[in-house]
Amino acid sequence: MPAAEGSADRSGGSRTSRRLRVFPMRPRDIDEKHRASTPLELLFDLSFVVAVSQAADQLNAALGAGHFHTAIQSYLLVFFAIWWAWVNFTWFASAYDVDDLLYRLLTFVQIVGVLILAAGVDSAFTAGNFTVMTIGYVVMRIAMVAQWLRAAAGDPAARPAALRYAACISILQVGWVVRLFLPQPEALWAFYALGVGEMLVPSYAEQAAHGGGTPWHPGHIAERYGLFTLIVLGECIAAVTVALHSASLSHGVSAGLVAVVAGAVLLVFSVWWWYFENPAEEGLRLSRQLAFVWGYGHYFVLGSLGALGAGLQLAAAASHGSPSSTTATTAGLAVAVPVAAYLVVTGVLQGRLGPHWAGRLPVVGASSVLVLVIGGLAGELGVGVATLLMGLVVAALVASDELRRDVRREPDAAMP
Repeated sequence: MPAAEGSADRSGGSRTSRRLRVFPMRPRDIDEKHRASTPLELLFDLSFVVAVSQAADQLNAALGAGHFHTAIQSYLLVFFAIWWAWVNFTWFASAYDVDDLLYRLLTFVQIVGVLILAAGVDSAFTAGNFTVMTIGYVVMRIAMVAQWLRAAAGDPAARPAALRYAACISILQVGWVVRLFLPQPEALWAFYALGVGEMLVPSYAEQAAHGGGTPWHPGHIAERYGLFTLIVLGECIAAVTVALHSASLSHGVSAGLVAVVAGAVLLVFSVWWWYFENPAEEGLRLSRQLAFVWGYGHYFVLGSLGALGAGLQLAAAASHGSPSSTTATTAGLAVAVPVAAYLVVTGVLQGRLGPHWAGRLPVVGASSVLVLVIGGLAGELGVGVATLLMGLVVAALVASDELRRDVRREPDAAMP
């Protein structure tokens, strides 16, 4: 069994000597017990903190300056690059983490690529210059190609899929480099085409694998996505804390600022509760074919959480009572749109993985519309009141979800 092969490698010899050796890259067991994120995976996740923070800060600045179209477009492109770089390593590691010397060194190379990518977020956002981000991305992907070639050598059943991954990723990296030399708007259209190409690679490659695709672990994948969600939420909290501190120093503590604080706390706690009270492991285990929908859908889940941090920063800055209602309306919608997108997308994804929750989608939709209406009225209500009301709406949705869950559990508890 794959688990036995991997376990033997991990237990044989002293821990130090094993780290200095290179082992065949065997597949992990998809039913492996107590599978959890490794310290190396957590380090990899932490390397994305700066990139996520930079993207949120740039979105906040662009929205505050009134550059709405540029802000949204740039954020979606930049966050795609960040998110897709994380996704590729995560699914590969779930299937082929042998944790030997070569695996660690190649992961370190990918982390260096992430840091380069993060350094280029500013210029990509403000000037549309993706040169530095592309260099970081290509560094990451070259290391990933090496990992897939190792998987092809160590896992005969998945060798055709691994070779497809390696070949397609290599071709696409050439495309990303060529794109840097294209003029606008051709470079923008090339970004869209290459992005779509990147997302088609897993579907194309997995078709060649024998036995249902590469052996990613449902519980491990669900945990990894949950951990990255926590990282983005943490950046959201950090951004709001800095913004609130700045607003209080500049204008003092006001009723509007207190309301923004209360609303931000409700929103962060509620979106956390909403996500983690609906775990995905069981659904992914029952239907591995839904992994593409669930995994790709997290682009909007994670992107909306990152954007929420930027929106709450704007709300804090506008809470002192700007004479222009445009500022308050912008801040209100900057909070409302990410929250509504988050609720709708997570509701749909959870409904696909757990059909018994599909009936709640009308309530989720109604709550999202209400959040959008409140955000749009922030100019009249005041951004503090609007933020607090949005927090109450999402908290009420979470509470109703818990009540519905309890009602479903009662008949099960009554059964012998």
